Amino acid sequence: MTRSVTVLTNPTAGGGHAPLAAAAAVSRLRERGITVTEIEGRTADEALELARKAVADGTDALVAAGGDGLVSIAWQALAQTGTPLGIIPGGTGNDHARLFHVPVDDAVAAADIVADGEVATIDLARVGERWFGTVLSSGFDALVTDRANRMRWPRGPMRYNLAMLVELAQLKPIPYRIVLDDRTVELDATMVSVGNGTSYGGGMLITPHAVLDDGLLDVTVVAAGGRFRLVRLFPTVYKGTHVDLDEVQTFRTRKLRLETGIPVTSYADGEFVGQLPIDIEAVPGAGRVIVGAPLH
Repeated sequence: MTRSVTVLTNPTAGGGHAPLAAAAAVSRLRERGITVTEIEGRTADEALELARKAVADGTDALVAAGGDGLVSIAWQALAQTGTPLGIIPGGTGNDHARLFHVPVDDAVAAADIVADGEVATIDLARVGERWFGTVLSSGFDALVTDRANRMRWPRGPMRYNLAMLVELAQLKPIPYRIVLDDRTVELDATMVSVGNGTSYGGGMLITPHAVLDDGLLDVTVVAAGGRFRLVRLFPTVYKGTHVDLDEVQTFRTRKLRLETGIPVTSYADGEFVGQLPIDIEAVPGAGRVIVGAPLH
């Protein structure tokens, strides 16, 4: 059972919902007799610095009270340290929480999971010096995120819907070179996603068969096609059945390199990583996480 935890919060996550979730969770943890230290990062760099100090000081767990962006910061401090991650969901997507069977709409229940302290050891993925737990995206979905981040209007989910429409209107094939463990694949694609976990974007099962402790990354490649085919594909991603479509290929690999003939950005756990080319690898056992149910 966990005895002392450090709770890291982001006051802006989930449109301001995160502080409410954090407050309810902290109250519950203290009811359960756990010593709670609260830290708040006003910027990503400050949050990471505080998180690293908490881990170095020997906290039993680092609890991210926010969304996947805050969990991403936590992973940078936790990877390969042996200190487990706890999650109090307070963001918009909450894909890490879904992955680890943590309820996304009940902060008290999430706090009870942290208090009970059932820990699983998982793989993490690494791109350069950056760690991620769920999915790295490149291509169309990254272009949509790019455009949405540049837009001042509208706010909320409609911004992404509008960005998607604009990018669909400008859809062009991307010449990819994908270097896997056992082969090199060259093709024109719409997007390539690399999963340590199964979902991104609030439950889109882009790499539905990814296993968190198999030492491998799952790669989903959507071949270049017309706008109609891409629009048809998106609803199936929520069920993970897109992998059965003719225009989708999947691979498993421990390492891969993504190269393109045109400028393409990538995002991991929803956070900007950089321009391709990039190298990605699975690192077995690099993460520990407090889970609400067994992962298998």
